[in-house]
Amino acid sequence: MTVCHHQHFSALPVAVAWLTLNETKRAAESMTSLVRYAIPLPRYRTATASVPLRNLRGQPVVPGYVCHRTIFRSRAVLPAELNPRVGTIFLGLIGLGLISTMIGVYEFYASFAIWPEEVRADLRAGVKAKQQGNLALSHKLLTRALNTALSLPPDRFSPSPYLKLSGIAITLCEVLEQDNKPKEAYERYIAALGHLRKNWSALTSEEKLRAISLGQKLGEMADTYQLGEAEEERWLTWSVEEVLKLAKTIGNVEPGKSSEENHLVLSDLELPKWVNVTDIGAPLETLGAFYARTGKLTFAVPLYLHTISLLVPPVTSPRKATAEQLCRAAQLMSNLSELFMRSTPTPTALHQSESWARQALSLLQKTQANAGLSDDVRVCEDALAVILFNLGSLREMNGDPEFARQLFEQSLGQAKKLRFQEGITQARSAIRRLDIKQSQPPLPQPDNKIEPGSV
Repeated sequence: MTVCHHQHFSALPVAVAWLTLNETKRAAESMTSLVRYAIPLPRYRTATASVPLRNLRGQPVVPGYVCHRTIFRSRAVLPAELNPRVGTIFLGLIGLGLISTMIGVYEFYASFAIWPEEVRADLRAGVKAKQQGNLALSHKLLTRALNTALSLPPDRFSPSPYLKLSGIAITLCEVLEQDNKPKEAYERYIAALGHLRKNWSALTSEEKLRAISLGQKLGEMADTYQLGEAEEERWLTWSVEEVLKLAKTIGNVEPGKSSEENHLVLSDLELPKWVNVTDIGAPLETLGAFYARTGKLTFAVPLYLHTISLLVPPVTSPRKATAEQLCRAAQLMSNLSELFMRSTPTPTALHQSESWARQALSLLQKTQANAGLSDDVRVCEDALAVILFNLGSLREMNGDPEFARQLFEQSLGQAKKLRFQEGITQARSAIRRLDIKQSQPPLPQPDNKIEPGSV
């Protein structure tokens, strides 16, 4: 049903407010009469009627009025999208959204209350400009905030002053990287790390861990922007040395075990709650990957082993690994398998390579089977295709083409599932290689029969 409004009805709310109760009833009855006898417009008609509308008796109804569809219909024919219950829910969601927005804005501004007033305004505006994509303005404001912060006494930023100071620097570096200024970002990272190292004796363990993370970041940037292997190794080696020192300081050796002065068993440590094993293992893994990439396998293997021992604690350890950590450990086992495969192909090397590949596959399958709905096993999914392919290659090298084909087909299926194009290509190439080998006739065996009189 429709309702028609005359252009003079815009003043109706004001007029009705001054009516008596009876006048209000009469106005309501008049409006009801309009609703009852007005004719609805078809959906393809315009809102304004050039021809006067007529009621069911054929009489003109308020000619010249403007008509449009409304929700004044009986409940029996009310569309679902206009149901009062749906409207109530919709209004509730709007209210919830407004409340959430207000809370978010409050928390955003309240989070800057921990900063001194001298840097608060520039820092808040710089972060906001970064979130809005205005990188030039963010760069300007954050640079000014950082310079102001460094000019103030460190105790103005207590507690953990160097975490806050380095946090401003890291945010500025992120802006520079997003603005495609890697050289300037690299120099800023070096300056931030230099400031931490200059005050090393005053740093807390968390602040030292921040410095170690910066060293690892610099090593990764040296690789990304091709600054040379020496530069990359310098930063990564420093990070590993410092993280081992820190682990020895903050970690408690499990009861019944001892750690020699110059030999630290990472799996024996009980780390405090604020330290994740990834914080300790990441520098070792990164340096191990560097040595693996540069062909220094004897250096890469022990670093991978240390990282695996961190990610997969002993059975007697009270610390339990997460599904993501176990998946990461399986991936590192696969990396070890590749390292032995790339070395001199002796029977011992091939045996070690296959042994690590089988351990990796077993750990992956066990982790996936025991994972809950909230566990992150994406690393397992990514690693599975690679491990299956490597194990298939090893079986092919050991003269087991049938089992190798099964593994290659499983790897192909996993790669398709992940839309991993390189994995799909490699698995198909390996299957095609096996097909070609099987289609070729066997080579004739040498005749070792000794002819009479040949001796």
